[in-house]
Amino acid sequence: MNQNISIADRTKALAIRIIKACSFLDEKPGVCRTLSNQLLRSGTSIGANVREAKSAQSNKDFLNKLEIALKEERETEYWLEILIESELVEKSQFEPLLEETKEIGKILVASTRKIKDKINSKTSS
Repeated sequence: MNQNISIADRTKALAIRIIKACSFLDEKPGVCRTLSNQLLRSGTSIGANVREAKSAQSNKDFLNKLEIALKEERETEYWLEILIESELVEKSQFEPLLEETKEIGKILVASTRKIKDKINSKTSS
């Protein structure tokens, strides 16, 4: 994916891909629907929290929203791994989604570290 795209746009694009994947899963009987619901909640929540962070009232509030987004990213990663490793879905279809989720996670980790450093430098001054 293009590295120049904003994290807000990238997480929105991920959410759209998650929605499409969940629509596919919902067509399958049984456990796929349950996992689809979990994936849908966490996968769309990443972008929602990143978007909410744009209106943060402070650096700590901004950090809190990004940390929630990171938690949701990790949960999304988990559900995708479960789907792939249980062979409920074709690895080749869901692996790119998992990789994009992991890349977003790396960006969120770097962002939260940067904000923590900024907050810590202000409190130690």
